[in-house]
Amino acid sequence: MDIHYFLGKRITFIRQFYTTASEPFIERKRKIEAHEEPFVPPYSEDGEPPFLDDRLEADESLHILAYSCISMLAAALHLYLESWVKQSCIEIDESLKKSAFKNNGWFSGYNAHFTKHFNVAFETSPANLKILEEVVLIRNRIEHPSSITDQKTQYSASDLKKLRYPFFVDETEMSLLGYSAEEEVFLFMLPTVHVTEAQLFTAISEIESFSDWFDTAIEAVV
Repeated sequence: MDIHYFLGKRITFIRQFYTTASEPFIERKRKIEAHEEPFVPPYSEDGEPPFLDDRLEADESLHILAYSCISMLAAALHLYLESWVKQSCIEIDESLKKSAFKNNGWFSGYNAHFTKHFNVAFETSPANLKILEEVVLIRNRIEHPSSITDQKTQYSASDLKKLRYPFFVDETEMSLLGYSAEEEVFLFMLPTVHVTEAQLFTAISEIESFSDWFDTAIEAVV
């Protein structure tokens, strides 16, 4: 089976799905900013931006759409690595399941497996593994939100200890909360898991880079 081909098909779908599904929300925001029908502001002296609820709903819709794509992306990466385990005909050791997988998550677990049996270590990949690991982590945050009051979710304190400074954040929010990339200090309130189109597409590109490298490396030894 051409595992790389099927991963590529999933990634292509995620890209086009986001691009197509985001269009009406992006267009709504454009019309609001351009004062086009049906968003022509009525005369008002209350000082509140016109069509604020419509703008906020569009922003939130884009945010949740990106969350869905991140979840699909993490699932695609998991299926890709699991498919290579099956194709290599070497099952994951029970000892690794109880150690690397259980303690550090499945991405680190697969790294331990392929390093042990094939000398293919993820650390030698040109991809940004921090972003890949964060895709896996925030999928768990997205699938298991901590509050019913907000459509968006937050990083946990333990997440921030692992990540040091997250990739999927809004820099304005981080600044307002007093978070510093240089000092790696996290205080009081936890940041929102924030996924823009640019951040989503960067994550997709990193997974493509990783899979291009991994295919070459594993095919040389399997």
